[in-house]
Amino acid sequence: MDLMDETRRMCPNCRAFITTRDRVCPYCGEKVGPRAVDRRDTAGMIGGLIPHARAATSILLLINFGLFIATVLVSMGREAGGAMGVDGQTLADFGAKWGPAMFGGHQWWRLVTAGFLHGGLIHILMNSWVLFDLGAMVEEAYGWARMLVIYLAATITGFYASLWWAPYGLSVGASAAIMGLLGAMIALTVRSRSSAAAAYRGFFVRWAIYGLAIGLLPGLHIDNAAHLGGLAGGFAVGYLAGTPKLLANSLNERFWRAAAYMSIGVAGIAFLLMYQALARG
Repeated sequence: MDLMDETRRMCPNCRAFITTRDRVCPYCGEKVGPRAVDRRDTAGMIGGLIPHARAATSILLLINFGLFIATVLVSMGREAGGAMGVDGQTLADFGAKWGPAMFGGHQWWRLVTAGFLHGGLIHILMNSWVLFDLGAMVEEAYGWARMLVIYLAATITGFYASLWWAPYGLSVGASAAIMGLLGAMIALTVRSRSSAAAAYRGFFVRWAIYGLAIGLLPGLHIDNAAHLGGLAGGFAVGYLAGTPKLLANSLNERFWRAAAYMSIGVAGIAFLLMYQALARG
């Protein structure tokens, strides 16, 4: 079941929640253009093979699963683990958050790569289930460019918080970025003045609290520091970014597209450095 009613959208002028059928905002009287989901151009990124409504989310899911398969194969080859539980050494080799390598070896690229790794099948399936729905929702509200910036920023802030809280513990997973997406949706409702936004804000805040509460359960080894850092990072970027404006070629929209391409470049460099570290053995 989707987390929100897909007939809802946000007025780009006054930030009130309206319906997808509205062509004039009933709160401020401004004309309402097409949704971000209808303006995005990411479907062409891989020849239109990924559904148009969640292209960036689908690509993130593919990267996560690709790296998971790679870590499982290496872990099985070492006879140290498998799909249900990738061994810690393999996760460390592939770029998990690990203080000694980051402080001593200056491998700060791990702040990015850790967010694309998972410790086992249940771990990646649970994160993918939430990302599939929540990611598409954030794409619709913010557009693909802002969504990618939010995702990467939340990953970095999440694992940076984790690094300072528990520098000697391994940590991986997309949940820091997922909490960042929740933070961005909370920011969206904070900026809106409508009563509907207040109701949705309560919904997203409750889900954030649920996620943090689960992390307190004994025996689960959940990194709540990464969750809190990701939530804060996603909220901050989401609040600053706002939603796409009607003029797709405005300076503001060009800035966020450039920021998205920079985020892709940062992630690409992090993966390249990870590969070089793997090659050195």
